Amino acid sequence: MQMIIGLLVAIILLIVLILKTKVPPFLALIIAAVTVGLIGGMPPTDIPGSITTGFGGTLGSIGIIIGFGVMMGQIFEKTGAAERMALTFIKLFGKKNEHWAMALTGFIVSIPIFCDSGFVILSPIAKAISKKTRRSIIEIGVPLAAGLVITHALVPPTPGPLGVAGTFGVDVGQFILWGLIISLPMTLVSCLYAQRLGKKIYQLPSDDGDSWIRPEKHEEYSELNLEPSKNLPSTLTAFLPLLVPVLLILVNTVSSALGLEGGAATVVKFLGTPVIAVGLGLLIAIYTLANAVPREDVLKEMSKGLASAGMIIFVTGAGGSLGQILKDSGTGAFIAEQLAAASIPIILLPFIISTLVRFVQGSGTVAMVTAAGICAPIVHAAGASPLLGAFACCIGACFFSYFNDSYFWVVNNLMGITETKEQIQVWSITSTIAWAVGFVMLLILNLFLH
Repeated sequence: MQMIIGLLVAIILLIVLILKTKVPPFLALIIAAVTVGLIGGMPPTDIPGSITTGFGGTLGSIGIIIGFGVMMGQIFEKTGAAERMALTFIKLFGKKNEHWAMALTGFIVSIPIFCDSGFVILSPIAKAISKKTRRSIIEIGVPLAAGLVITHALVPPTPGPLGVAGTFGVDVGQFILWGLIISLPMTLVSCLYAQRLGKKIYQLPSDDGDSWIRPEKHEEYSELNLEPSKNLPSTLTAFLPLLVPVLLILVNTVSSALGLEGGAATVVKFLGTPVIAVGLGLLIAIYTLANAVPREDVLKEMSKGLASAGMIIFVTGAGGSLGQILKDSGTGAFIAEQLAAASIPIILLPFIISTLVRFVQGSGTVAMVTAAGICAPIVHAAGASPLLGAFACCIGACFFSYFNDSYFWVVNNLMGITETKEQIQVWSITSTIAWAVGFVMLLILNLFLH
């Protein structure tokens, strides 16, 4: 009970600090983390270590990638590559269907790579499409974010669902097939919500691309806006810095899934590590796209990108600190154990545990793996479907992304959404809608799969 009280107090304090005071989100998250530890009963001397571990652990996985990706994005904008990519997507999927184009792109890309990395790499395309078509960045960026996070949570070989499938002893091929089927309606409904929200939050990139504007009236979608505004790089040159890291990470993922070792597999594993792969993509962008741009301008643009990435990186790390405190205090494990001891339908047990662990500590991967470890023996012993039990863990991990989830900050900050109320509308509600649709799909499948 002391841990639960600590969590509730910290959440209330966090919300009040962000909504009612001048305390920035980064500091508010650290204060909330300390509060959870102190009230939850952690030894005070252990709290600083948990905070630094969570901060470093989170940034160790995505901090450098954020920096590389934002610098690459600045080069895309400076050289017109992002504009070329935007025009290519519009041409392929048809005018006024850009949101479906971005959702499908995220849907595919996030199967081999982490959603955080994918959104950092692809968000400049969404920004360019918004600028060209005069459609709100919400209508374009949220479908991209949803497509990325949904397959990240449900489709192997992403580490989370792959680990869950292994824990439940489910055939990976079968898991991928059903994961894609469940993911489609989740993505579809999330896109529809984004279109509606985009009418309310009408935000566009400024003409210089460095800030955001909110016109009083919605601007008409015009074909004239789809014409190239200057000499643009070729389609291949524009996409190459993006395709190379994605393909390298994909090949590495497949190689690891097949258990290949030694020789060429070692080279593939090295080059396919997200930090190395995205770094190579940045180098390709510098020496192809930026080759015709003066050196001073290139360095200036990349410095500008690093400056804009600073707040994203710090807030993301602070979210990791809060998640680590909640983990080290034992709050998530305590809640999971209490639910496991309660008398509820077996197939709902992994879903509820994953949902609550996700809400408590923020990481979808940790939530689904934790729920799988607790529930797999129970599901097998009860004779329930291991496949449904595994998906229940994965779907529950999509619930209400908020302050302690790094992806919440990455998505909102890269789309220029700074007001807390709007941040929750843009991403917390979107993720919860996906979670709810996934739960409905789980109940439907439960009627047929046993």
